[in-house]
Amino acid sequence: MKRNFWLKTQKIFMIGIGGISMSGLAHFLVSLGFTVSGSDLVANAQTARLEREGVRVMIGHSGANVGDAQKVVVNSAIPQDNPELAEARRRRIPVYGRAELLSLVAGCFAHTAGIAGCHGKTTATAMCAHVLDHCTGSCSAHIGGEDLGFGNFYLGGENYFVTEACEYKGNFLHLHPEIAVILNTDADHLDCYGDEQRLAEAYRAYARNAREVIACGEDKIARELDCLTFGLSDQCDVSAGNIRSAGGKYSFIPIVRGESFERIRLNVYGKHNIYNALAALSVAYRFGFPVPIAAQGLAKFCGIRRRFELLGTRGGAQYIADYAHHPREILSALQTAKEVCSGRLFVVFQPHTYSRTKLLFDDFVRVLSKPENLVVYKTYAAREFFDEEGSAATLAQALPNSLYIDDLHQLQLYLDCSVRSGDTVLFLGAGDIYFIAQRILSM
Repeated sequence: MKRNFWLKTQKIFMIGIGGISMSGLAHFLVSLGFTVSGSDLVANAQTARLEREGVRVMIGHSGANVGDAQKVVVNSAIPQDNPELAEARRRRIPVYGRAELLSLVAGCFAHTAGIAGCHGKTTATAMCAHVLDHCTGSCSAHIGGEDLGFGNFYLGGENYFVTEACEYKGNFLHLHPEIAVILNTDADHLDCYGDEQRLAEAYRAYARNAREVIACGEDKIARELDCLTFGLSDQCDVSAGNIRSAGGKYSFIPIVRGESFERIRLNVYGKHNIYNALAALSVAYRFGFPVPIAAQGLAKFCGIRRRFELLGTRGGAQYIADYAHHPREILSALQTAKEVCSGRLFVVFQPHTYSRTKLLFDDFVRVLSKPENLVVYKTYAAREFFDEEGSAATLAQALPNSLYIDDLHQLQLYLDCSVRSGDTVLFLGAGDIYFIAQRILSM
């Protein structure tokens, strides 16, 4: 492994270190022997784990936090007026974006695969990591979520590396993977790109950065690329035949360029995960590994935290959380719930950012009109300022089947009064709704 991508540099300060992606990179830097410190607005499980590894974490942002750092790494969601970023610039300390650091990390490995797409990146990346780890015994992975076995960064060897390739602000254009995977190109992050045409061009540029491309054959981008295709259609190079469902978990016969192999049974809920599994198998196939061996690795994948995760029960009702925050993801989560859950379904959806809600407003209304018992919880603003047109309250007004709630205790009271034993409460969103659900369970 090429360990010295920053020669003579030992002290790294990371702004936004508690984020799932940044904390994973921090783990990697620590493993290489760098002295790492960082800051974030709030403490969380990631900052606690880093502190156990000897990382100094400051809660709150201040220029003094930078200390004697020789390099500064900043998340792309951090505002330009951040005091630590301003201090680094004042002192002319080199500043790297998170995506630039990820590119340097990827360069440490002999073979790399980047997983891009609006939906499924985390699951497909983790599945691919399990597959390549099983096939090679020498694979590391940067995962944008908590794999139940690998966590968010798995250091398993120096030959193969698999990572999420995030399209936000063009971050994935810093990567030059051996294999670029494109799961789908649905409209998202239009606050950055302006329109779908610019977003599509970013995906095309990402594909040009790679030696080989794998794309979903059912996505429009596949028609524009010279690539290996995967999907449910028998026109794809890698497809799934004889699909079966048992309690919401799917199995299928993998078919690779006309050759069928032994049935694969997935350990996670939802038909959409067949696509993620096919993408992982396609990467293994492109790297030259036999499909049956790759399938054995896929069997080791048991799931990602916040992906249709059973949190517990309250009053005899199941509480399930899913990260779905885009209309297509919400639709998949609702379809999975319909297959898996008995009793009545209550949905609590928290919009993630005003811009996404505003730009995809009609799609949100179309999908969220389906549940009979819907709560729209106050928006998780993330990096944005209030925008009434894209607010949760405005969205709720367009949904006659919904109730708008902006307080945890009001939500708890509503659920306790409405939900009966045998029902299911599905919490959807990429913000803090996961932790709100956990708090209600503990009350």
